[in-house]
Order: sequence, then C-alpha cells, then structure tokens
Amino acid sequence: MPAFDAINRVASTPMLLVALDFDGTLSPTVDDPAEARALPSAIAAIGALASCSHTVVAIVSGRPLEGLRDVVTVPPSVILIGSHGAESWVDGHEASPVLTEEEQELLESVCSAVEGIAARFAGARMERKPSGCALHTRLATTHDGETARTLALEQVLRIDTAARVTERYGKDILEFMVRPADKGTAVEWLRELTSATAVVFVGDDVTDEDGFRALKTGDVGVKVGSGESAAEYRIKDPAEAALLLETLAAARTGRHG
Repeated sequence: MPAFDAINRVASTPMLLVALDFDGTLSPTVDDPAEARALPSAIAAIGALASCSHTVVAIVSGRPLEGLRDVVTVPPSVILIGSHGAESWVDGHEASPVLTEEEQELLESVCSAVEGIAARFAGARMERKPSGCALHTRLATTHDGETARTLALEQVLRIDTAARVTERYGKDILEFMVRPADKGTAVEWLRELTSATAVVFVGDDVTDEDGFRALKTGDVGVKVGSGESAAEYRIKDPAEAALLLETLAAARTGRHG
C-alpha cells in the first residue's frame, strides 16, 4: 500500500517529526466532542514512537489546548498544539496568544454574535478559543447548519468592517479568529523547533490541508478518509491510521531504538 511504503522509507531519516491531527485521525468522529478518545492502538503507537531516539511526536488540533488535554493522554515528551497552532505545550511549558485590547474587544463581539446564532438552532453550539470562536453544527440538521453558518458569517462581517477576522471552515464547523493561525504554520514551526529532516503529517479535515501544503520533498502527508486533498497518500479511517503509526514505530525502532 503506497502510504505504508512511504512510511517505511521515511523511517530512516535522521530526525523525524510525526505531526498528527486528533479528531477523525487518532479518534473516530463522535457527536459529543467531550466523548472523543484516541484509539488505544494509536496511543500505544504514539508511545512507541515517542520512546524512539531522534523522533518527536506532536498532536496538532483545532481544539483549544485545554480541551485537547481533556481527551488525550500521551507521554510528556509529546508536543500538544491547540487552536490550529495558536497554542502549544512543549516540555511542560504552555504558550498562548496575548491579545491586544482591540483584539479582545473584537473577539467578545464576535463570540457574542456567534453564540446568539447558535442558540437559535437545535444542535448548534459556540465554542470559545483563546483567539477565536467556533460555530459547531454537527448535531444540527443540514438545512439548519447551513443557515446558521451563513447567518454567522453575515453577522461577523457586519461587526468586522476592517476585515480583521479570519474565517476557517471545517467539517460541520465555521471558525472565526482575531489572531490568524493554521496547521501549515504550526508544521513549519515544529519543523524548525525539532530540526526535523523529514515530517510525517496525518489528518482528515479541511483544516489539515494547510499542514499538507506545508510539507516538502521527502516528507509524507497522509489524508484519512475521502475528499480532495493536497496529501500524496491516503488511508481510510482512524483504525488504519493507528496501523500506519504502528508500522512507523516498528520501522523507526529497528533503525533508532
């Protein structure tokens, strides 16, 4: 299988960064985000990879860092990236954006508007993040979800007359950020931080495409599931993602211990 062949090839790189999305990649997608958990086989493979020398594992999620910690338990050496790169947890040190007064006021206005719209539709909810907020519509009907997202975008455009807010779409989610962040920038930052000679990035959502586009020759991008993607390789589901990580851990252990 091409993705597994690529994983075996990259396992020999001198310094490897393995960057992984969480929802839909390590964890099957669930209706209640608080109930999401990575597959045990994926957690075991992450532990094996984290124990290898010259190997760094990072979970790069759109969830706020606090929410990510609530649903995943990994070795302390694993880097956690929240809010698409706006937050990080590295070696016990947390970093979050410090907003200006203007950004904070704008964020409050945007979150208030989005929360008001979410309240109008059954199954919709607003999630607050350090530098943004998200409108979740997974539990709403298709019609209500589309309507809620359209209204939210219209409201925010009225508030943000100076075009300071960045919009980002994902699976059943529309996010607004007063301080831009994306997984591509996060992958580039992690590459520099770890001095990685190659990167493996695995993700399933539209927001992971920035991460795939940040990859270079010699890196491996793996898309989980269907849909158009900039990733070179594809697997079908989180169970296969866990198997892919197990394969990489075994190959990496054989070369670097």
